[in-house]
Amino acid sequence: MTDWPRYRLIQRLLHWGVALVVLPMLAVGSTLGTLGFEGAVDVFGPGVTNTLYVLHKTGGVLLLGLMAVRIVARLKYGRPHYAIPIEHRAQRVLSEAVHGLLYIGLIAMPVLGWAATATGGYPINFFQWVLPPLMGENESLSAVLFQLHGLLGWALIGLLILHISGGLYHWLIRKDGVMTRMSLLRSPRRG
Repeated sequence: MTDWPRYRLIQRLLHWGVALVVLPMLAVGSTLGTLGFEGAVDVFGPGVTNTLYVLHKTGGVLLLGLMAVRIVARLKYGRPHYAIPIEHRAQRVLSEAVHGLLYIGLIAMPVLGWAATATGGYPINFFQWVLPPLMGENESLSAVLFQLHGLLGWALIGLLILHISGGLYHWLIRKDGVMTRMSLLRSPRRG
């Protein structure tokens, strides 16, 4: 009996850390994007609305940092082989495409948010600190960047649905150890 192949612990921690940041970020971002600032103030009040914006921007900066470390870890450690190879070419292509697009999106999303916030003349918060803007103020560019930021958020939701669905398929239907590769739990023996 041998263990299922797994990512290194740092890679698994980074994966789940990103998930813990991204899921609430998408929920808050889609809520704020749908309501707009004034609508959010009407629903939540000014104090909660401002706190949500600060938390959203803080999460974006945190996400950018986590993804940078995640890319370095991926380059350094690679990825484990599949215990049971994915035989269907379409499944392999879809899996690679979703993972690649998630990496791109999870880097582009906070960069777009930072640029949109800066060009809008708003502070870039990381907890109580205000970070430097990436670009100078430009209201029309800010509107475009915020729109792209929002569209990318919806695209990421779609990609995450595919990613989670694929993981559940491998875990519950194929039972091929794919989920074990990224699990924080002790690796079960296969035999």
